Amino acid sequence: MISSEPDYSVGIEEEYYLVDLQSRNLIEKVPDGVWPKLEKSLGEHVTREFLQCQVEIGTPVCKTIGEARTELGNFRATVAEIASEFDLGLIASSTHPFAISGQQQLTDKDRYYDLAKDLQQVVRRLLISGMHIHVGLPDDDLRVDLMGQAAYILPHLLALSTSSPFWRGQNTGLKSYRICVWSEMPRTGLPTYFETYREYKRHVEVLIKAGIIEDSSKIWWDIRPSHKFPTLEMRIADVCTDVDDGVCIAAIYVCWMRMLFRLRRKNQRWRIYANFLIEENCWRAHRYGIDEGLIDFGVGEIKPYDILLDEMLDIISEDAQALDCVKEVNHAYTILERGTSAHRQLNIYTESIKNGYSEVDALNAVVDGLIQKTVEGCTKKA
Repeated sequence: MISSEPDYSVGIEEEYYLVDLQSRNLIEKVPDGVWPKLEKSLGEHVTREFLQCQVEIGTPVCKTIGEARTELGNFRATVAEIASEFDLGLIASSTHPFAISGQQQLTDKDRYYDLAKDLQQVVRRLLISGMHIHVGLPDDDLRVDLMGQAAYILPHLLALSTSSPFWRGQNTGLKSYRICVWSEMPRTGLPTYFETYREYKRHVEVLIKAGIIEDSSKIWWDIRPSHKFPTLEMRIADVCTDVDDGVCIAAIYVCWMRMLFRLRRKNQRWRIYANFLIEENCWRAHRYGIDEGLIDFGVGEIKPYDILLDEMLDIISEDAQALDCVKEVNHAYTILERGTSAHRQLNIYTESIKNGYSEVDALNAVVDGLIQKTVEGCTKKA
């Protein structure tokens, strides 16, 4: 049975870091007064994350990508303004350029203490932030069906989002080192393929019955049926320093969902590829980003990312028109031309060293660049 067409509502979650403006390092403990101000201004749309140096925001359910862009701009500007009152800066980046994991204090919450106790050293390295994009798909079986088909496009989206080239003060040689840290966690990576929502729930219940997890919120796949909302949640992306980059990725993702539903109405579907093939493209995406291309499984060749992007956007052109997000989707060409946050961070570092900066000062310059770019183009609602 073919489901009725969804409205393709969108919700975006982003995780930010709070940094001390003097040291440029992450704060260890959030100052008193920060959270009351954040919660007064943003209410349920701002939440505490695993570490006290992190802030998570979540947009309301948005009917359009343009609405989501407005919300994100408002949230970033608001959090940054409040942070500045406490001599703190805000950065949207999936790793901090030089912070040492394990030095930051946990948020005082039972769920996080339980994670720390359960995962030990793995969780002590968890100094990373991400971006999650929800697309409203009310039908349970539809969510699981599209999850299996959408896995193909995840490496392409990760490549556009990369913002974590540094770890503990070192250039890792990867555009998204966050993925390396995250992959140490259990129940991450690509989802298993399921025929129905019932089959998915049956497998989840095995872990719940065994006492491994309390519910499906502790299944942290790169794409998953949300535990809280009737959405299909994409989780593979780094958080984008440039707000328009993140909106672009959200636009492509929601258009891809609509395209897959169009196929479904014609009794067609996107080909399901083995996870080990898609994982190879995931590796290429977090190693090289958009620089070295991905595998085209149909021809068995590595294709440059610009060619893949042309093909991808051509496939969803009808959907971008229907969802009124052509401009946001086409922003991908801007990312391709000037690079992602990872490229900008590496360029700032390299140029600073060439200009005689010490390594410490060059890394500080990277942080300054992140602070500036995080709120560029972001304004509070009137």
